[in-house]
Amino acid sequence: MNTFVKIVTPLQKLLDMTRSVDFIAPLLLRLYLIPIFWMAGTKKFAAFEDTVAWFGNPDWGLGLPMPELMVILAAGSEVLGAILLTLGLAVRWISIPLMVTMVVAAVSSHLHNGWLAIAEASGVFATERTMAAAERLDRAKDILREHGNYDWLTEYGNFVVLNNGIEFAATYFIMLVALFFMGAGRYFSMDYWIRRKYMPENKSTSDE
Repeated sequence: MNTFVKIVTPLQKLLDMTRSVDFIAPLLLRLYLIPIFWMAGTKKFAAFEDTVAWFGNPDWGLGLPMPELMVILAAGSEVLGAILLTLGLAVRWISIPLMVTMVVAAVSSHLHNGWLAIAEASGVFATERTMAAAERLDRAKDILREHGNYDWLTEYGNFVVLNNGIEFAATYFIMLVALFFMGAGRYFSMDYWIRRKYMPENKSTSDE
């Protein structure tokens, strides 16, 4: 037992030392999510009429009620979310509507496609849909090799088939859950400095 304590104690002290830089985790989560939500929201606003049609059409779209309002809420949450994540302001609060947006997107647009964002023929998440897509991709590659400059076409990356599963939406949701519980992080957020100025008794806390 003493030997175990002698080994674990210095390791635990080493881990405890990392608390001085624990702001890195929420900062990196914010930096990762900022461009994702900014691009998603601004694209919806830029193609507002087309997005409304896609949200509302039950045949080839999502068939959502009140599509104009849904687009405004989704795109507004994403644009505002990107801005607030950049500032590190009200991060825990804005995480809530963003999580709701990800859940709605996953259920209405991605769930029926399974988990995978990119179609793969093998693996635990492969389905008949993704295996069929991979087979079609192989055929497409054969055609390109025969009739096109395949080396030039694939110079910057291989061709893939988009499966459009819930993988990305679920990943962003999990990252937002982490931000909701961790907050914006210290030093590089307005939440931290506002809390430090107006709630000095809690200034060691990481956010708000």
